[in-house]
Amino acid sequence: MTEAITDKDFAEVTDKGLVLIDFWATWCGPCRMQGPILEQLSEEYDEDEVKIVKMDVDENPETPASFGIMSIPTLILKKDGEVVEKAVGVQSKDQLKAMIASHM
Repeated sequence: MTEAITDKDFAEVTDKGLVLIDFWATWCGPCRMQGPILEQLSEEYDEDEVKIVKMDVDENPETPASFGIMSIPTLILKKDGEVVEKAVGVQSKDQLKAMIASHM
């Protein structure tokens, strides 16, 4: 299951290992399409391989602003605290698996 994170715990959660962050909002239709895909991925990967988290941009405006996020859903992949990849718009399960695999 994907974990919800906040501005407050963002650095702590995303600074170690491989982390896929979904920036989303409840009113966003494409975000609601992306959600089930991320849930499937979170069941397929062990948290030691990749942690999948989501951040509501309405409730947590600071972090999305710091990354210059203008459109949602935006997915950012961080490895040991560094952004290694970014994707805007709904991503298929295969696209996300390829993104993750290239940084494992």
